[in-house]
This record gives sequence, structure tokens and C-alpha cells, in this order.
Amino acid sequence: MNERPVAHEFEGEEMESVLIYPDGAPYPAVLMFPTVAGIADLERGFAHRLADRGLSVMIADFYGKQYRGCPRPQAVELMGNLRSDRARMRRLLQSILDVVRKQPEVTADRVIASGYCFGGMCSLDLARSGADLLGAASFHGLFDPPGLPPQPIKAKVIAFHGWDDPSVPPEKVVALAKELTEAGADWQIHAYGHTVHAFTNPGADAFNKPAVKYSPTADHRSWTAFNTFLDEILRPNG
Repeated sequence: MNERPVAHEFEGEEMESVLIYPDGAPYPAVLMFPTVAGIADLERGFAHRLADRGLSVMIADFYGKQYRGCPRPQAVELMGNLRSDRARMRRLLQSILDVVRKQPEVTADRVIASGYCFGGMCSLDLARSGADLLGAASFHGLFDPPGLPPQPIKAKVIAFHGWDDPSVPPEKVVALAKELTEAGADWQIHAYGHTVHAFTNPGADAFNKPAVKYSPTADHRSWTAFNTFLDEILRPNG
């Protein structure tokens, strides 16, 4: 397995994403948006699992190189800054998509977005922009719409959701389904009962919050469904 940094720039800010890929590239790619904490071992673990099945994976830096590994309160503030200007956030996501397409280890026209927590919102927002993606996946992501003019969604969309996640109550799940339908998307939403936020993160229990908890069952089910989704969209004429 190979790993290298990917330097890029957005509106004067130096960024550094991470590309993980198997030998023999180029391959179809997953553009992975991390949690509020930014690029960390959690995402690297997911990326290595995807690379093992023959995909290149770029874990996106959406804060800036200088903030890598910053304290969580600062990361939460940086996330809030992005969420407060969804038009700028959309430009950032589109610029990161342009970067991953240019990597020699990536088949430029075969890119899937995925994301975790805040990164799930990023994946959905990139699909909402009308970007030319094969697919977009959200794991316990935030569903709030960007408040921008709607665009036809080209990507197939899949969202994995903990039904008891208080940050995304049932009415927001229904609203996302309505939004995706009106945008013409091919969509799926998988909801897991008795499951809250961050269910794919084995370290989530360390936060000691009832609304944030790892679920081995939902983690396994969502990963299995995600791989089935990848099989579908990556097959010829998928």
C-alpha cells in the first residue's frame, strides 16, 4: 500500500490532503471527507480498507495544512466557519474534487465521494452541487440543506443514519428524501434503530455522551451496504 501527501490551494490557503492507493494505479477513487477532527487514523483505516479492494482514496483537507491535528475546540470552530458560508464551502469541495481528478493514481472520470459526520454533509453538498460523481455516501452525516439554488443531482446517493441521532431528527431524514427526489437523484437512506451519532467510530464512546456512541452492528451493516453500493456503481454500465 502507498501513501503520499497531496498539496493544493484554495483561495490563498495551503491545503494538504492524503492519497492512499495500491500498486498498479490508476484506479477509480473515493474522495473521503473526514469528521470534524480532520484527517486522522480513523479515516486512514477506512481508506486502507478501500484501497485493499482496488481503489485510490484521497482523504481531504478542508481546514488548511496549518490546522492539521489542531485541538478539537479549534476544529469545531473551523467547521462552524465552513458551515456558516455554504457557498464558499461548495467552492472548496469542488476545488478538492478537481484536485483528486488530477492525481495520476486516479481514474479521473470514476470518482465517488464519501464522508463521516461533518464529512457526510460535505459529501452530500458536493452531490447537491451537480458535480459529475459516480456516487456520494454519507455516514452519520448532517442533512441540513445548503440553502443554495438546487441543481440536478447526477451522483447516486446513499446515506447511513442512526435513527436516534438527535442532531438529525426524523423530520430531517424525510426532508432529505424529499430534496433528493426533487433533484432527480437515485437515492437510498439506511436508518439503524437504537443507534446514535458516530456509530462507525470505535473511539466515540470516549466522549462519554449518550448522543455519540459506537455501534459494532451499525458499523458492520453500513460498511457492508457501502461495499455493495460500490460494486453496483463501479461495474461496467453500473
